[in-house]
Amino acid sequence: MDKPADKIITTNRKAFHNYSIMEGLEAGLQLKGAEVKSIRAGGASLSDSFAKLEGNEAFLYNMHIPPYEFGNIYNSDPLRPRKLLLHRRQINKLALEVSAKHLALIPIKLYFKNGIVKVELALAAGKKQYDKRDSIRRRESDRELKRTLKGRQNRG
Repeated sequence: MDKPADKIITTNRKAFHNYSIMEGLEAGLQLKGAEVKSIRAGGASLSDSFAKLEGNEAFLYNMHIPPYEFGNIYNSDPLRPRKLLLHRRQINKLALEVSAKHLALIPIKLYFKNGIVKVELALAAGKKQYDKRDSIRRRESDRELKRTLKGRQNRG
């Protein structure tokens, strides 16, 4: 999905630790006022954010966009719910999968695509504590293997 035209603003690294990611999809965001300017200035956070389906609409909660520094008194609330721009078919499909498989909708990354702010949502299942430990153990063993292979290459 990353093309040279895409500029990643922020990623949700916490989501990869707490969830098993099943599949992802791209959605637009309905933003107000100077929120895009604030995002361009580098201010946005996806940690602890989630998406929720309400009726025939989808909303993103707890995404923090700080008020624009050069804005006016009409800056919007940094943590307000933001509407996700999805097709009706996509919303129906997500609703079916979320309810049937007990999955969560988690934003993975926020990026610009041709000058438009997009968010990548993922269907995710929560990890248990032992799954998290297993992931950490696997990552540590991969690092150790890379270190030993790198050491062998420098000797030869």
